[in-house]
Amino acid sequence: MLPLYRRLRDLADPFVAYEAKTPPDRYWPFMWSMLSPLKRPMLAAGGLGVCVAIIETSLIWYAGRLVDMLAQVGAEQGAEALWSARGLELAFVALLIVTVRPLAIGAQMATLDMLVGVNALALVRWRAHRHVLGQSASFFQNDFAGRIANRIVQTAPAVEESAFGALEGIVYFCSYVIGALLVLGQADARLAIPILIWLVVYATILRILVPRMSHAAEESSKGRSALTGKIVDAYTNIQTVKLFAHGKRELDLAREAIEDLRERDGREMALMSIMSFSLALTGGVLIVGALGTAVWLWSIGETTLGAVSAASALVLRLNAMMGWIMWVTSQLFRFAGTIAEGMITISRPHEIVDVPDASELVLPEGEIRFEGLRHRYGRQAGGLDGIDLTLRPGERVGLVGRSGAGKSSLVNLLLRFHDVEEGRILLDGQDVALVTQDSLRNAIGMVTQDTSLLHRSVRENILYGRPDASEAEMHAAAARVSAHEFILGLEDSAGRRGYDAHVGERGVKLSGGQRQRIALARVVLKDAPILVLDEATSALDSEAEAAIQEAMEELMQGKTVIAIAHRLSTIASMDRIVVLDAGRIAEQGTHGALLARGGLYAGFWARQSGGFLGEDAAAE
Repeated sequence: MLPLYRRLRDLADPFVAYEAKTPPDRYWPFMWSMLSPLKRPMLAAGGLGVCVAIIETSLIWYAGRLVDMLAQVGAEQGAEALWSARGLELAFVALLIVTVRPLAIGAQMATLDMLVGVNALALVRWRAHRHVLGQSASFFQNDFAGRIANRIVQTAPAVEESAFGALEGIVYFCSYVIGALLVLGQADARLAIPILIWLVVYATILRILVPRMSHAAEESSKGRSALTGKIVDAYTNIQTVKLFAHGKRELDLAREAIEDLRERDGREMALMSIMSFSLALTGGVLIVGALGTAVWLWSIGETTLGAVSAASALVLRLNAMMGWIMWVTSQLFRFAGTIAEGMITISRPHEIVDVPDASELVLPEGEIRFEGLRHRYGRQAGGLDGIDLTLRPGERVGLVGRSGAGKSSLVNLLLRFHDVEEGRILLDGQDVALVTQDSLRNAIGMVTQDTSLLHRSVRENILYGRPDASEAEMHAAAARVSAHEFILGLEDSAGRRGYDAHVGERGVKLSGGQRQRIALARVVLKDAPILVLDEATSALDSEAEAAIQEAMEELMQGKTVIAIAHRLSTIASMDRIVVLDAGRIAEQGTHGALLARGGLYAGFWARQSGGFLGEDAAAE
């Protein structure tokens, strides 16, 4: 990139600090909220567009003047007199044409491309991604990741191209038409009448077709997002597709989506064809009307050949521009539909937000207290129903219960993935709803049963727990969970080895046990005062589990621990075991005390096969 253009680009900062709010869900307010930091560059680009239009119409006006001069000199004095009388003027105009005109056009395009275009793309992508990344976990669970990403990817260039088209096309076109009216009006006001009539007809066509084209473009954009979502869903779950031999089924689903998009695109293209024909027809009427009027006025001696020449050049130029303007306009309609569809995702308010002036969580001890906790996900029944539970600092508590008993709900509310409907959760006396989400989650280390890794290197995945950790600390964390040795033997398709090897999307290049150990190493490195384990060793074989259980015992020292388990042997040594049933605490106590009680836990223990609590454990 040339230094001059780089400096021009850097006159605007797309990452400038701003008050993060939910983007508006209407087209023009959305556009303004996204592009407001670029209002001065856009005004400059628009102003330069007006200057270019003035220069272009002035050239045509001067061409008409030149025709009149030639006609007059040729008839009266001869060609030599032209250079004698007008030589300096002609030389000056020629100098302007080869200097001012290219400089103006170059400045306009550089401002549009580098200052507005490049920064608009970065600006929209940054702000849209920042807002969507702040959504709750349920937001992503309720939609296709591919469709969410597609909307952000599509919306950024749509906003940029809309601004580009409006500044380069619409502003220039309007300025050119006004200039043409002034030039023709100066020669003879009657020459401007055909252009005025054409403008009225043109505006009427747009008024009729614009809403329909905008709606059709939005529907096409929805179809593209739906198709992308289905394709990405199949690719993301390719192992399941192959395992069940459902390649044909996925092709059928994709074909349905492609056919639906074909229908939507067909409606949009039909409207564009109608618009093309309408504009071509009106353009022909403009040429005949304007040139016919100019020739008629010349024939009765009320205008000059220069005026006829200028009128001819202007209307022919306008007619040629109509194809370009039609393309710009149709693109604006398409982009408007894409933006409207993108706003469905980008302009959705955050479900989970920090309260104003939320404080940072300070956790000197690590006590967890659930008080009167009720959460039914907006339903009349189900969920948690009156949980009162206190975990003392450093206490290790196991959570047991059938599927749907409320174990995961309790953890999700602790992490504030959902807001509590009734009651509250206190950490060292601080309500989790009143502290910042980041400080809350920084204080909690969690390993889930379905471990997902980022499609990055092993190093980056482990350092996600504490990015400022040293290489030695990272290696020590991996060694504590028996991961260091197998990591050194990894190699990816690009030849990267060891900690530099990439793990694939969601860690698919690794076995389940390898993924789990890297996830454990990440939590070890994080070293948070509260530790949540959701079947943390379920993906490991018995030998690996035995080795890691010893490391886990060391990891849990001095931390408040919540361990969810179906394999009851993994939590038998916990300080306390809490049994949940139908969203309530049914029993709690040590392993031995609960067995002696002969209740639900004792039944689970008796029925387990190999120490695993089955999904079909029946109620007493």
